Amino acid sequence: MPIFRPEKLNSTVTGILQLTGSAEEEARIVADHLVLANLSGHDSHGVGMIPKYIACFHDGLVKPNTAATCTNDAGAILQYDAGKGYGQRVALDATDGAIERTRETGVTLYTLSNAFHVGRVGHYGERATEAGFASIHFVNVADHRPSVAPFGGGDARLITNPVCISVPGTAEQEPIILDMATSNIALGKVRVAYNKGVPLAEGNLLDPDGRPTTDPGHMFPELQGALTPFGAHKGSGLGLMAELLGGILSGGKTIQPGSERLGGIINNMFGIVFDPARLLDHDAFARELKGTIDYVKASPAQDPAKPVMVAGDPERAARVKRGADGIELDETTWEEILAAGESLGQSRDVTTAQAT
Repeated sequence: MPIFRPEKLNSTVTGILQLTGSAEEEARIVADHLVLANLSGHDSHGVGMIPKYIACFHDGLVKPNTAATCTNDAGAILQYDAGKGYGQRVALDATDGAIERTRETGVTLYTLSNAFHVGRVGHYGERATEAGFASIHFVNVADHRPSVAPFGGGDARLITNPVCISVPGTAEQEPIILDMATSNIALGKVRVAYNKGVPLAEGNLLDPDGRPTTDPGHMFPELQGALTPFGAHKGSGLGLMAELLGGILSGGKTIQPGSERLGGIINNMFGIVFDPARLLDHDAFARELKGTIDYVKASPAQDPAKPVMVAGDPERAARVKRGADGIELDETTWEEILAAGESLGQSRDVTTAQAT
């Protein structure tokens, strides 16, 4: 499988996005986000999304050069409409707006509606921790067929609806970033398995008749089966709450069949950013954070080769390894990226030359 240097892959993706009409700054924001997802070990949210993005561009389902618009400024409440702009840009607009407001108010509740795919939600949790703040994010997905079965159900009625909770770090402790789909695995991981031609682990997928299966072909290239929720009723319940908070309270759409399904990826987000310094002094926060994390990670590992990790550790480890070794893409994904560039008038030779 081809291996790419992150900076080369970034430039390649930036160039492809500019072919959709995106200004260089916007294209770079989206490319930075996608490549960082690959570096973080989340190929499901990385540059393999480019073929879908370009297909949606051709169908008019994403609007390049569209910024988030603040539709409601009520002090500690901010609401934004994205106008189907590239999600990585508009979600960053909204999150940065919430961060700036939190410097004044101590806490900001913000929503973002009608955004094209915002990507890895942990990115926005990390953005908050970089400012010294904690955050909570609930996201839903609209504009296409559901992909996750509710607990006890035999067909898809929800989507992977991610949840992210972040706590800032200190001089002695890295930030804690919990970022997860409310399904057992993200839909993008099924795409990665499908492109590689490998089965999924058992327990992650139902076929169109509601029977357990390991065949990713039931979800790609067409959504026919259903992913299962993580933790049975718990994940199903949390996924529903993300649907209600992210979809309804943002002023966006939900997955219910009365909402349009044009085949795009529309995300709506409900978030809270807050300043721990308004709740306790820094020394107390730092002492308890480090003490708690040290205690948890000191648990004897069941497998000595796999020490206990906490949320955020796997991503940090992956960034070190992939930053040194490069980003590996399966041949099918790379072919799809070449075809996406070609559909915008760029030859495969040019795309390949940019990436190598």
